[in-house]
Amino acid sequence: MMDRAALQVILLGMFLMSATSDPVKKKKNVDIYSFYINSTVTSRYATTVITSRVANTLNESQEIQFEVKIPKNAFISKFRMTIEGKTYDGVVKEKEAAQQQYNQAVSRGQSAGLVKSVGRTLEDFKTSVTVSAFSKVTFELTYEELLKRRLGKYELLINAQPMQPVADFKIDVHIQEKPGISFLEVKGDLSTGDLANAIKTTRADKDFQVWVTFYPTQDQQTKCKSCGENGLNGDLLITYDVERQNPKGEIMVSKGYFVHYFAPSDVPRISKNVVFIIDRSGSMSGRKIKQTRLALLKILSDLDEDDHFGLITFDSEVSLWKRELLRATEANLENAKSFVKEIRDRGATDINAAVLAGVDMINRHPREGTASILILLTDGDPTTGETNIEKIMSNVKKAIGNKFPLYCLGFGYDVNFDFLTKMSLENSGVARRIYEDSDADLQLQGFYEEVAVPLLTDIQLKYPGGTNLTKTSFSLYFNGSEIVVSGQITDNSVESFTTEVIAVSKGSNVTYQDTIMTKDPSDVPPENENFMQRLWAYLTVKQLLDRQVLLKGQEKEDEKKEALKLSLKYQFVTTLTSMVVTKPQEGEVEVANKPKEGKGGDGYTADVDSDDDDSVINHHPAQRAFLLHSDAMDYSDAMDYSVMIHHPLPTYGSPTIHTTTPPAVQVHSNRFLLPVVGQSKPLCFDVPLPHKLRLLQDSASEFSMNGESLSENHGFHQIAIHYKTNHHLIISTKSISYHNGQDKVEILWGQELTQHNTDGVSLVVLENEMNVTMGNIGVVIISHKKDGVKFLWPAIWEHPKDVNLTGVLGKSDISYVKTEGSQTPTLKMKDKEVKTYLETVSDYRFHSTPVQECWLVPFQAVMEAEISDFTVTQL
Repeated sequence: MMDRAALQVILLGMFLMSATSDPVKKKKNVDIYSFYINSTVTSRYATTVITSRVANTLNESQEIQFEVKIPKNAFISKFRMTIEGKTYDGVVKEKEAAQQQYNQAVSRGQSAGLVKSVGRTLEDFKTSVTVSAFSKVTFELTYEELLKRRLGKYELLINAQPMQPVADFKIDVHIQEKPGISFLEVKGDLSTGDLANAIKTTRADKDFQVWVTFYPTQDQQTKCKSCGENGLNGDLLITYDVERQNPKGEIMVSKGYFVHYFAPSDVPRISKNVVFIIDRSGSMSGRKIKQTRLALLKILSDLDEDDHFGLITFDSEVSLWKRELLRATEANLENAKSFVKEIRDRGATDINAAVLAGVDMINRHPREGTASILILLTDGDPTTGETNIEKIMSNVKKAIGNKFPLYCLGFGYDVNFDFLTKMSLENSGVARRIYEDSDADLQLQGFYEEVAVPLLTDIQLKYPGGTNLTKTSFSLYFNGSEIVVSGQITDNSVESFTTEVIAVSKGSNVTYQDTIMTKDPSDVPPENENFMQRLWAYLTVKQLLDRQVLLKGQEKEDEKKEALKLSLKYQFVTTLTSMVVTKPQEGEVEVANKPKEGKGGDGYTADVDSDDDDSVINHHPAQRAFLLHSDAMDYSDAMDYSVMIHHPLPTYGSPTIHTTTPPAVQVHSNRFLLPVVGQSKPLCFDVPLPHKLRLLQDSASEFSMNGESLSENHGFHQIAIHYKTNHHLIISTKSISYHNGQDKVEILWGQELTQHNTDGVSLVVLENEMNVTMGNIGVVIISHKKDGVKFLWPAIWEHPKDVNLTGVLGKSDISYVKTEGSQTPTLKMKDKEVKTYLETVSDYRFHSTPVQECWLVPFQAVMEAEISDFTVTQL
């Protein structure tokens, strides 16, 4: 019997999609001769099929990879590979059953997860297969999602990065909307320059249908601003909205199912009472507090004069700008802005007292015919006052009493996002992660814009003759958004179907009632006639899974069973199911689990299943089973972490303490040292292999240094340094290439002392060392050889003053204090406790590679960000 193995991956996000087909190590004798992305959007429900056809042009077998980026909110519904005329289909099973099949299949071998998150909303999924000499393989992946309307538009974002120019490259998007398409725009990197000529938009049927095609030639694929010899690398953004002539909404009926889209815009805006509750604790120091101030200043400027607002800041103490809500007059806004400009970070975090103060402020100043909103911004856990999370949620829920929503914005990854999510959902709101990046203030403003204009409150939707309905009760409807309800019709023989919406507009009840004839000819093409049933199933499963965080006991079990039943019926890969794909392959065992969003998750893990006498990859011909699943309910974006491991990585979780689990076996990663002023032992952290990292960057002087590492190899095999727009230095293990826009210099390692000076750039090359100075930034690149393999290692011996360096090597202000009295070694960093353990590390910053002890901590604890925030697509 052939051995089998399995790979588990997670799939999630907003409707964004991206696809790559990445030959291993970009071998030139792998030809991606056809690459299609086909997306059909029928009444907002998008089904996307990515098909990559690849040929092995080598006269020997080799491994070929397929890589796609999956949107967070999508469900994978099909995965197929065709190899030498034989098709291998994935089958969705209950997670426990799939895991049992996996366990039975694995008799020996190592784990190697091949999953990583990319940016804020995408996750990168890879699989690979060994293809015989001069043979071909076809990969096909299908996933589905309901597009969500935000700020008056739907967005379809397609990122294409095939890793080589493709002879037959096509993106086809077909959008069908019954009420007609009011506007459509195509933007993005792939719509600029020469590539704009490859885009064609065709409208038909009085704008009920639009086709967008993108067919670039191989020559065009290398000439866009973000393209190069590796072909396309950018995105195509399609935004659109539909006509809304009927304020009662759009109703569609097909094969016993219905969907109702409700988004009236002909109602007057409701003035609002909004209280901003801002965390000013010590962990908000630096850029976070500055960006918060910037965002608040802009938000205050956008308030309407009939709005009322309040400002609360908190650390271990709660401070009210004013005790009551004030009208957004010009004078009050100016005074509020002066207050905001003086917000400074300090102290601990008393979330309980702060939120209750906000609730009290609204409750003490009720205004008839208005909408009240609480917005909490925090970057950490409750650390003072009431710190029991369950008690805080109980206090807040009791105080709000279903009267208005609470929106929680979690700044960065230190925050307990599960806690914020549950507290928001319990109070009719949502949680949103704010990423620590240069645009964090814009993220805050963007969220506010979504809730800035309430139009209706207390919305109830009723469907006589409907059953198995999705959510029908909503506390608020905001301008630019959309309420979607789907269900089944109890009697398919009825000739009409009636909808009724009851809501409150400025203190008065309003009713929207509509009736449609169910026997009218369907506007849905035959090839998409099942879309409404799948839309209903998708929305039902999503809402059932979201509710799991709020339910307990038998009700929770019943809804979980219903979500599982629908996931299996419609072959959706969800948090309750896994997809098993068996295919011919070398007997390598792969399994990777998705990290849980926010604190409390264990990060990506890899399961090792091997016999004691054979804990290496099984090298005889076998079959490999891949197990795809979604491992955690996710309400925001995945923790960005690349996985290529042979033991559990240090975790970054638990409500109040970050923990690090000692490894059972060697980790395949680069280990970086970080000296700490005043401490005898440096910190160290691991970055799993392979990776492309932003090592150092100074935006002000236009300096950047990136490095690429390979699997199983120490250090970096290539480092690229760029300065201003015309200085480019590429350092590999064999040679050094420098180009200043006019002249090109080639240097080989091992030559005699070589120097090059020009235009603020100094290069000094010794036998196994290179000193680089560009502007006022100096770095040293050391060339090492270990076990017969050459690799590079960068070192920064002095951080220049008044330069804001970022990147993996740019951290210079870190400090820690060792906590005494704990059985497990614990360090206090940035007001957080991080469990650690003492490790040894070879210091590759020196030729002699001395071994020294260091405190191993998670990457996130040191960098206050995720690994994917430091990854680059090109050197």
